[in-house]
This record gives sequence, structure tokens and C-alpha cells, in this order.
Amino acid sequence: MTWQCLSSTPSMFARRASTQAAACGQSSVPVRTVLRTTLTRRNHSKSLSGSMRGISTATHFYQNKQLEALASRPATRLTLRQLVYFGKYMNEDRLIKSANYVRTELPVRIAHRLRDMQALPYVVVTQEGVAKVYELYWTAFDKFRRYPEITTLEENDAFCNFVRELLNEHKWVIPNLSLGLSLSSPYLLPDRLDTFMRRMLVSRISRRVLAEHHIALTEAVKSRDHSSGSHDNVGIICTGLQVQDSIERCASYLRKRPHDSEEDAASGVVSDADWPEIIVDGHKDTRFAYIREHLEYIIFELLKNSLRATRVKHPTADVLPPVRMTVVASDNDVYLRISDQGGGLISPEIKSPSDLFSFSHVRNAGRLADARLGALRSLSSSQQGMTATVSEQIWKWRQSADRDAPANGVNPHPRIGIGLPMSNIYATYFGGSLELVSLDGYGTDVYVRLPKLGKNLEGIEL
Repeated sequence: MTWQCLSSTPSMFARRASTQAAACGQSSVPVRTVLRTTLTRRNHSKSLSGSMRGISTATHFYQNKQLEALASRPATRLTLRQLVYFGKYMNEDRLIKSANYVRTELPVRIAHRLRDMQALPYVVVTQEGVAKVYELYWTAFDKFRRYPEITTLEENDAFCNFVRELLNEHKWVIPNLSLGLSLSSPYLLPDRLDTFMRRMLVSRISRRVLAEHHIALTEAVKSRDHSSGSHDNVGIICTGLQVQDSIERCASYLRKRPHDSEEDAASGVVSDADWPEIIVDGHKDTRFAYIREHLEYIIFELLKNSLRATRVKHPTADVLPPVRMTVVASDNDVYLRISDQGGGLISPEIKSPSDLFSFSHVRNAGRLADARLGALRSLSSSQQGMTATVSEQIWKWRQSADRDAPANGVNPHPRIGIGLPMSNIYATYFGGSLELVSLDGYGTDVYVRLPKLGKNLEGIEL
């Protein structure tokens, strides 16, 4: 066997290794163990030519000392307050320190997730979508660990461009990972699947926060906005985020979106009624320091679900009952309650509201629905990918005014079941919570709690 053959993707290794494992009756052996058994039978040193030493092959992946070293390090978790304090008094020296923190921290966090993927059974690694994520993570890890120290602002500008490119390359991680883990659901216990998926998504959010925060700080230093412009933003964090403004912005977007005529027909909806009114009450002047993108994604997805459920529950109504959103601020937390009359959450497929957060078909049978898998495949192969933000959904709707010709062949808002789990992860990332209460036959109350003081560390699971 030549080294050209050994430089194939992990999926090829796993398929080859699976034959050996199946012969031994080892259907649940972690892929890393099986591959090591297979690969150590080769005499690597004799056939390794000098020209191949710089290539990142799957063999290097499984026996890489750099990966072992970085995966053994703990992640340096930060609080929202630390991110604000460090970025608020930004200068060139602090910006260089920020760049090198991102440069050295991100490969550590990626290494932890690579180890998680290596521990999966080979049948999972070979599933559609998982191998692609596996390769994206390894490539990013290899690039980051080789990146030289940053010492000047010019080098920092180049580093920001490098990070932007990687962020763009990883826009297909969520749909591919969701597709692969959905297809793997029959081979993993629900707890293991959900734990793995949560760790992957939380880690992804953490890396994007650090990368995008540093890029925003760089832009502020270059434009000097930090000293002469608005003081409400420090990097990607809005220090005086007004909750009502975010609610009204999301509500305006959602109430202007087109009805999904095909899904309406499938659900028995025949009314042309406008979307429900959204009523905001409580402490409407609440402000606190938070990442706007996270808060608005949570609000957007929860309101989208409430509006949709209300429309389906009242298919012939001329005027749909309103959705009510209450804001309450305490000394330590900000609370949001969304109440609708959409009939509740319990169905033959869902036994408990918390099952809607699960990626396992055992807890949520819809994970293996053909329509959902088809939407994930379309999204995985689309040009825009998915970043789990409000802006990308609004862009799709605006680009898809012609309902017969959606952008890039993808439905402008495909129902792939990722919004609620991602909202839960965003809410809990800095120590908050999201709870669903189903009033079966009537409606649903959703309670969101977000820490107000920014003292909680990132919720990364190591």
C-alpha cells in the first residue's frame, strides 16, 4: 500500500477499518481504536518520502503529537465582563495580545472536538456529512497551529483575513453535522448523541465569539470608533442592549415574511389572516450588556415558532390571537416570557417539551423525517451554508420574493429543527436557561433567563 492511498479521507479509513471491526464483532469500537490497529501494521517510516512530510493525512491525524499536546490543555474560558473590560480600553498593544490569544486558544478548542469525533463509533464517522465536518476541523486545527506569532498591526490585519476565511469555510458545519448525526441516531444512545452534539455546537459558538469579537475590535481600532463614536458596542458586545428594540426588530421581520403556502395546505390552514400581533409588556426599558446576535436569534426563533403554531391552531380565523412577550429585569438576570395560543407542544412524536432540544430520533421522531433530511442535504450543498443568525434568514427571504424560484434552490426558511436547540444553547452559553411549558390544547409558555452581570464563564464542556 502506498502513502498516496493512506492520504485519503477519514471516511475511507473508517470504511476500511469497519471491515476489520465487523469481522471481530466490534460494531461499537471507537473509530480511533480501530484505525490505530489497522495503521500500526504498516511500516510508516520506510515509505514516507520527504515530499509527503508536510501533508496532513488521516494517519497524521490519528498519530499526531501536536494534536495530543493541544488536546491535553484546558480551554481558557472567559466571561462576558472580561470580554467587555479588555476590549473597552483597546489600543494597539492590547489588540496584538488579543490576536495571539485567539491564535493560540482556538486550536486548543478545536483539538478537544477532534478528540470527541475520534471517540465516535466508525459507523457514525462514515455517515453522510460527518466526514466533511471531520476534515474541516482538522484543516482548521492544522492551519491555526502553524500560524506564526503576530507582532504588528499589519500582521494582525492578515490574521483577521485568515480567520474570516476559516469562518466562511465552516458555514456548512451545522447542516452537515445535523445531517450526519440524524442519520447516526439509530447507532447512538440518545444521551450520548445529544451530549456530543451539544459539545460540538457550544464549542462552535465559543470559537465564533472569540474570532468575531477580535475582528470587530480590530475594525474599531482602525476606525477609532472606540474613542470618538458610540460607546454602546465593545467588539460584538452591546453594553446597553435594549431588549424592546430587539423584540420589535424581530417581530417586524417575522410579520412581514410570506406565508408558506405548501406547508399551510399540508397543515389544513386555509385562512389568509395576517400573522398574529405581538404584544410586549413588563419592563420594556430594560438594558443590559449582551451579544445582540445571540439575543435576537433566541427571540426570533421563539417568536417564529409561536406565530407558526398559532396560525396552524386557528386555520380558519380571520384574526389570529396575539402572541404576548413579557420582559422582567431583576438585579441579576433578565427574564423573557413568550406566551402563545398555538395549542401546546405535546404530540404523538413528542412526549416531553425538552425532547424538542434532542437530536435523537428516539426522543424526537421528526429527526429522521424525509422532508427534514432533504432540507439538510439541500442546505449542506447550497452556496450560503448556515451560520445560525437572524441576518442570514432575512437575507434569504429578501432574495426569494419569487416563491417559485428560491435562492440557490433552497427554501427560504427550511424547517430543519435546528432553531430551538440552537436557541437553548445560545441561552445557556453564558449561564442562562430556556424552559418550555406546554399547556396542551391551548398554547405554550417559553421562559428565557439571561444573566445580567456578565460574571459567568463560557459554558464550554471539556
